Amino acid sequence: MTTETRRGILAAVAGLVVLALGAGVGLVVGDALGIRTQPAQRITERAAAVPLIAPAVPPPTFTSLVIPDGPRFAAATEELTDAAATAASATGTAGEASLTVVVGSGPADDETYRLTGTAQALRVEADGEAGAVRGVYDLAAAIRAGRSVSAHLGEQVASRLPLRMVDLGAVGVTADPAQWVAGTDYSHASKAFADVLTADPPYIDAAALQTAYADFDLFLRHSIANGYNALAWPGFVEYATFAGAADGGVYPAGDDHVAKAQALRTAFGPFWNRAAELGVKVFLRTDMLTLTTPLQQYLERRFGPLDTANPALWDVYAAGLDELYAAEPALSGVLIRIGEAGAVYDVPGWDYFSQLAVTSVDAVRTMLTTLTGQAEASGREVIFRSWSVGVGAVGDMHTNAASYHEVLDGIDSPALIVSTKYTLGDFYSWLPLNDTLAQGAQRRIVEFQSRREFEAFGSFPNDLGAQYQSALQQLLAANPRIEGVWTWTQDGGPWRAGPMTLYLKAGFWQLYELNTQLAASLARDPDADVAQVTVDWARQWFSDDPATLTAIAEAMRLSRTAVEQGLYIEPYAQRRVQAIGLEPPPMMWIFEWDILTGDSAALDVISAISRDHLDAAIAGGERAVAVAGRMRDLVTATDASTWRDPALRDAFTSTLDYEADVLGMLSAYRTMVLQQGEWHVTESADAYGAWQSARDEFVRLSAAHVARYEGNVDLPAWNLTAADLGVERADRDLAMSWLARGLLVLALAWLVIGMLAAQTSLVRRPGAAAARAAWLAATRPWRARESTLGMLSLDRWLLLIVPGALLVATRAVQTSFLAPAQLAVVLGAWTVFVVVVRVLVGRRSPWPVIAAVGGVVVLRCAVTLVALSFTGPGGYWYAFWTDPARRTVYIAVAFALFVWVFVAAAWALSAQIGARRATGTVLAGIGAGLAIPAAVVGTIGLETALTAWNDQLGLLPWGLARILGITVYLDIPAATPWYAAAFGLVLAVVGVALAVPWRRRVKA
Repeated sequence: MTTETRRGILAAVAGLVVLALGAGVGLVVGDALGIRTQPAQRITERAAAVPLIAPAVPPPTFTSLVIPDGPRFAAATEELTDAAATAASATGTAGEASLTVVVGSGPADDETYRLTGTAQALRVEADGEAGAVRGVYDLAAAIRAGRSVSAHLGEQVASRLPLRMVDLGAVGVTADPAQWVAGTDYSHASKAFADVLTADPPYIDAAALQTAYADFDLFLRHSIANGYNALAWPGFVEYATFAGAADGGVYPAGDDHVAKAQALRTAFGPFWNRAAELGVKVFLRTDMLTLTTPLQQYLERRFGPLDTANPALWDVYAAGLDELYAAEPALSGVLIRIGEAGAVYDVPGWDYFSQLAVTSVDAVRTMLTTLTGQAEASGREVIFRSWSVGVGAVGDMHTNAASYHEVLDGIDSPALIVSTKYTLGDFYSWLPLNDTLAQGAQRRIVEFQSRREFEAFGSFPNDLGAQYQSALQQLLAANPRIEGVWTWTQDGGPWRAGPMTLYLKAGFWQLYELNTQLAASLARDPDADVAQVTVDWARQWFSDDPATLTAIAEAMRLSRTAVEQGLYIEPYAQRRVQAIGLEPPPMMWIFEWDILTGDSAALDVISAISRDHLDAAIAGGERAVAVAGRMRDLVTATDASTWRDPALRDAFTSTLDYEADVLGMLSAYRTMVLQQGEWHVTESADAYGAWQSARDEFVRLSAAHVARYEGNVDLPAWNLTAADLGVERADRDLAMSWLARGLLVLALAWLVIGMLAAQTSLVRRPGAAAARAAWLAATRPWRARESTLGMLSLDRWLLLIVPGALLVATRAVQTSFLAPAQLAVVLGAWTVFVVVVRVLVGRRSPWPVIAAVGGVVVLRCAVTLVALSFTGPGGYWYAFWTDPARRTVYIAVAFALFVWVFVAAAWALSAQIGARRATGTVLAGIGAGLAIPAAVVGTIGLETALTAWNDQLGLLPWGLARILGITVYLDIPAATPWYAAAFGLVLAVVGVALAVPWRRRVKA
């Protein structure tokens, strides 16, 4: 066997090895992406028909109110008299009545009561104070709903679920338009009581505190009237001094955290006491771990890193709770979330923050064991939210029954309540019912959200009554341990990125008040007539006219269709999708919360899933626009004189105009996206024409939308930056595909000349020798030196210029000439590699290694150009995200050629300087080519660099960097570029050590 044959066999074997490695990388990438789908069984709902609406029944004039003394009865009496006065001003009164409230000696928290007596002499009889008070509130609610106060005479009324909790609404939040007008503040911090808290002693602004107390009292009494009896109050660590912690306590003498905690307790203790005297439980709502800088230092000093599986760490928090409960007996317990934390929830300049640190099964179980033990000893309760984000048992216990059992089985403290969202995921439509609510032996409560953060921040009509009822009825049938609900009246998502609607105080908050009333009504009676609740809500806030109420109720009945079809693409929303170890929501084309995304990852997957139902997917958007128009016509056709408040009518019609405008724009965008995907698959001229038409319509509608709503804090313009970037990239796809074809022809011509030059007259043409040398060096690198001997100067420079220019042009086309960041990194790395190799080659000819590297680069570029030549970069990424077979083949070949570059370079050099030095030279070049760009990225900051790169390429949602951070979402350590730089430096040092000549010692 000749040397040439042996080398050929070795090259073939090496080629197969790198190709196998490439295939392995392709499979690993596919596995890491983990993109797969399965059908999703959405929550079944029974559509509620609009009832026949009768004229309001005028309230009687109450001539006598015999009601026990006490704060709870005083507040209930105020609600009754206010309801009667409001109704009387609209409808007048009818007859007279007296009311007597009788309280027995039963349990104070028993809400059961009976309405007895006659229509003229009403009696509320209850065993406990809670039932008697609830009877008075129910009479007030009947009056506001235009019903007879004697409608339930002789009936016993009981509440099915005893715990009905709300968040804190917008209490303490200032309605400052300047904070909302930009629409780009995606912080989840409410900044409640920001006007109350001061940086310096006494840390509390007394005048602002008085205003906040009035704000709170209004919210508290309104929530009680709606049927709630508990609230979640933000904070915990802010109020604790941890004086009882071991080793002398957490805070050193003179630390202002102690003075602040005492000042905050003094300030807000009366708020908690007021809630308690009105029969409302208060739970401190906190993320875990919750920290201050001294607390973190204390924990790390005692336990090293924040080891959340260490019971002693949780003893510190238990000591803080002991202290708080002793100082503030009105507090009922603590509500804990572990699934979200970090800067997005923190208030700048305020040394109270959280970390996502409770991430293992052992950590959760240790935390709950310690804190429920503390709760039992102190007569309090711990509400633990199963909401979790990430992988593993803790990461998916919110949606995975097996994980729920793994985390919580055996933790059966009577003081523990587990709180879970009713949907199998976040508060989106189309999701299945959360079956983990049927699991476990723990007490449970169900979470609902009134101001749907993912559905236009509650700025669209969105009557969730039928869905809430179906969910609650199914869950109660499956789990008798469910004992309550938690309704988010305002909270959830960023506070200042959407409309400035603040519960009870600013904007059209009455729109989502409906869902707050629905949740409470269903918690008390899961079989309540939800359509009647909607009518009652409309009568309370808008009008007593039956025709007007019918129109509003009909519009609200249609609201779910407009939301479900307009904000979701049904064929995609009907599937459960998994990707990167997570489960993306059913809306992904609108990325949290008002950002119309333009990234290929989300849009291509949505398009691929929807492709078999393309016409239906497009028609869904058109149907939503039609329904929104019908809703608008119903409300605008009502007689303006029948509305109680003209401003509310204007708000209602304006929000319907806004919804119609937004849904029209979204309909055009979805058509554009889906037709673009169709073109990438079929290369059809018809699909491309349909895309162009939809693109033009979207551009027109989006410009009109921004012109109409930009700067409007009540109905803000949507964030279209990402969509506009996506349109810009898509506009270039066809041109890029033709450029790719042209470059591919040139690359193939260079390769063909190289292959055939020696057998044809081409060999005498200028540049043919360079092409021949590049081909030989790339495919038989051991012949690189001989192939470059005797070359003319022009041919030598062509060996460098042709692959270099092709590499630049290919990468520019691949990024549609819109990603200078990627081009800079790629060219920078190659330049460093070439320079280092050239330096280490020294006085020897560099042209053999240049020929080898350049020849393989041309082959590598040709592979990329083939992928780009169909429908441009858009088609390239469409195949990457949606076609596993093509993705794996492409990665296998591309990776193999990438590795072969360095194999060929070392092989070409070995003929000149030996195998050891050649290997070292290439390793040094690789190391330096990795270390220097990585160090630059590390200096800039990984998140900053990834954000710039992603903005230019549009691979992942644009909003990811603005809201969560790419590194946080993908769990990439911030120090990763420095690790890469260090590895590259080590590689470079090893390479240099191998590359330099080793002198042999001469024996004396």
